[in-house]
Order: sequence, then C-alpha cells, then structure tokens
Amino acid sequence: MARNVAAEYQQGGAAEFLRLPHGALEQARAETRPDVDRGALAQALRAYHHDLGTLDGNVEVLLARLAHPASRVVVTGQQAGLLTGPAYSVHKGADAALLARTLSQEDAPVVAVYWVASQDHDAAEVASTTLLDRDERLHRLTLDLPQGLPVGRIPWHTEWTAQIHALLDHSDAPAEHVAALRSRLERALAAGGSYADVFARLIHGLLGPAGLLVLDPLHPALAALMAPTLARELEQPLESSARIEAAAHALEEAGFVPQLRRPAGATNLFLEEDDGQRRLLRFDGRQFSTETRSYTRRELHVCLQTDPSKLTPAAGLRPVVQDVLLPTLAFVVGPGEIAYGAQLRDVYPLHAVQQPLLWPRLSVTWLEPNVARLLRRLNATAAQVQADPDGVLGRALATERQASALSAARLEGLHTELDALTREIAALDPTLVGAAARTRTRTLTRIAHLQTLGLRALARAENERSGQLSRLKTHLLPGGVPQEREMNFLSFLLKHGDAPLDLLLQQTPGARLELPIP
Repeated sequence: MARNVAAEYQQGGAAEFLRLPHGALEQARAETRPDVDRGALAQALRAYHHDLGTLDGNVEVLLARLAHPASRVVVTGQQAGLLTGPAYSVHKGADAALLARTLSQEDAPVVAVYWVASQDHDAAEVASTTLLDRDERLHRLTLDLPQGLPVGRIPWHTEWTAQIHALLDHSDAPAEHVAALRSRLERALAAGGSYADVFARLIHGLLGPAGLLVLDPLHPALAALMAPTLARELEQPLESSARIEAAAHALEEAGFVPQLRRPAGATNLFLEEDDGQRRLLRFDGRQFSTETRSYTRRELHVCLQTDPSKLTPAAGLRPVVQDVLLPTLAFVVGPGEIAYGAQLRDVYPLHAVQQPLLWPRLSVTWLEPNVARLLRRLNATAAQVQADPDGVLGRALATERQASALSAARLEGLHTELDALTREIAALDPTLVGAAARTRTRTLTRIAHLQTLGLRALARAENERSGQLSRLKTHLLPGGVPQEREMNFLSFLLKHGDAPLDLLLQQTPGARLELPIP
C-alpha cells in the first residue's frame, strides 16, 4: 500500500521531504527571511485593494503592520471558486487569520494573506458550487465559464448575477438570512471586475474583519514585484523541473505517490498568449515554445518588462514565487498542497529562499441541529458516517434490536473459537495446519462480508421508513464527497446567519473539528 505523505507529515513524519516538521512554529518564527521590500509590498497591496474597492480601515491597519521591518506573513490560498467555492476555501482563510493572531507580537507583527489563484485557467474546477437549504434540498449551480483563460481575466457577467439570485429565490431559508446574504453578495458583485475579483471581495467581506488581506497576483502592481523571480527562472528554465522530478523518484522509492511530474522539456512557467489562452512553456535547450509558437529568451524578458502578469508560475513554482514576494512564516495548506510541498524543498534554493513551515489547515465539518441529534442517537461521529454511512446506521440499529449476529463481538468470538480449533487440529496432525488456517481465514472473511450485507440491509430498510441515511449523506457526504470539499460555506450562513462564521473564528488554528451549529 502506498504511503500518504500528507498524513505522515501531519503526524510528524515525512521529515526527509519537507524542510520543517509539522508543529515547528518556534523554529519558523526564529528564522529570518531574505530581505523583502515590505514598503513596496504594502504599497502594491494598497493599490490592489483600492482597485478592488476594499481599501477600508481594517486593510490600512493590516498594511501598516505589514510595512513593519520585522513583519512576517501567514499565507494561504485557493482557486477562485464560485461564491467562495467549497467550505474549506473559507476554512483555510480563517485558519490563516487565527494563526497570525496567535503568533503576532507588537515588535514582530504577523499578518494573514489570502493568495487568490487568479492565474489558474482550469475553469471547470471553479465554475460550480453546492448549497443545501432548510428543506434539505441540494442546489448545484454551474456557470458557463470560458475554458483556457486565467479566471482573473474572465469578466463577471450580469447573467451570472441573475443565476445566483434565482438560486436564492428557490432556496428555503429564513427571510432575514437570505436578505443578509443577498446584501453580502451585492457588495461583492456591485463593482464588477473579473471572476476572481468577486471571489476576492467575498473572502474579504467574510474574513477581512478578522485580519485577512487578499492578494491577486495578476494585479499589475503585484505582478511587477514578482517579475524578478520569473526572470531568474528563465535563466535556468529546466532546473526546477529536474529537481521536482528527482524528488518524485525519491518519493516513489520511499513508497509514496508523487503529485507532480515534469516531462522532458517542460518548464515551470506558463505564458498567456495573444488569444488570452494560458499555455505551458517548453524549452529545448535553445528556445522556448508553446503548442502554438516559439519564443526567444529575450522575447520573454521583454514580456516581463511590458506586462509581467502574462508570465505565470506553474504549480511547481507558484509557492516559491509566493514566498519570495512575502516574508512567509507559515503556509496554511491542505493535504494536496502538502504532497506538492514534498517535491519543492530543493526548488526554493534556486531563488535564495528556504521552504517555510507548511501548516495543515483547520478542518471543520458543520453539524446542523438535526444532524447533531441523529449522530448522538447513533453514537457516531461525522467522520465515521463519512467513512461508512450504511455501516454506522446498520450497527446502531443492530444494537437497538439486539441483533447479535451482526455484532463485532460475535465475530470476535468466532475468531477466538476458530483459533482454538485450528490449534487443536494442528496438535493432532501437523500436516493439516495449512488447510485449517485457510479454512479459518475464508470462514471469517465470509462471515464478516455477510455481516456487512446484513448491516446494509438494516440501514436501507430504516432509510426507506425514516430517510435517516439519506439525510446523513445529504449533509455530510453531498454528492458522495466529504462536506467541506463540496458544500459552500455560504450555505450555512443562508440558514443560520453569521453564527457559523462567528463560531469558526473562535477555533484553534490547525484543529480538526466537528462543530454543532447552535
């Protein structure tokens, strides 16, 4: 079985692939980062927030802290999903704000930054979202986004606004919460701009008061600050790819599955071409090319000088560009990003920085009152339901109905009896040991399978009567996916007002929680 690098890192392992072990906050805090022009960074972020329409008093306070010569940053980021995308997009931002608040000191302020992945061009990943209304109906909205364009270049369309309002019109929720959510959305939509701008305003509206700055790398002032890093990458365009591939081979030898592969000739750079499409740059040792045309190194340097936002980093370089731009103390990440990070440790030195601490993000499963009551009755956790919903309900029903044939204790008793029987047969005739052991294994496997079928039958019958299993799946496994990876966080505000947001901002950074909503 392949090892899971993210799971091992969260438990303090995988140290050979990640520079700092999980939990090394004090070591990360004590490290000095290469000089960052914090004044220029703060000024560029001020220009961005001004253009975004979010330059308020809270932002000015955070920019002043960022300009402090000893400031550090807790950074996180996510693709610009529809209406903030899956709930973990908000959870990550909240975690960055909570961690920054925990670490900040008067003489060494720590500021939280949310990197909006506006350069990403996979529109299919950000075009849909799912909400659950009070009547327990799942509503999935999918917008028709153009493919291949960076989402930060896609202008927001008025028909999308109409689709969102139609979604709210058909959602069963308290009128006051619907009105509050409409007001929040209208503030994000009123100024127009790009698809990524709307996402950024929503994140700012939710988490800006908690101390979070948003950052769009496509904004001209910020892109200009990143240009030197990209220019340096052009000088050795295949070296970072070679180091990523070397790390991939090392991971494979250790039993892990690498997340990043860099085929021969592939760089870690994308170019936004004249038709607006973002395409991977390749290098053959003499010149660069995309699938449409070739470029000299000089042409790409001219591109960086005239419009640096056109040259953008691939996944194997984006965190490095981020951590050259920012005085990063910690990077709040999900499991996939940890797996990426395990291949990037040796890429950082190419740009004279060290990989920062990767901080596994806050994980929250929200329990609405009816679900919390049902879980108590079943004596189960949300995680257990997400792993085996039929089994959880079936075991609870088997206990209620005293169906001992389906119990783990009954199977364990059979296990003990067959062990004893196998030993007795072996004592009588050693040549029968193998046959007896195989029979024991087959018997236990078959009985366990029959128990599983019995538990599922109980769960199905109960679900047909009461709908309990369907309710649990709708809340905790919408579309067969764990809640925070599918359900939009705004879904909870739609039904419960700002209570879930207030509760989220009271949690401990990095915790894994199942939170009942009052």
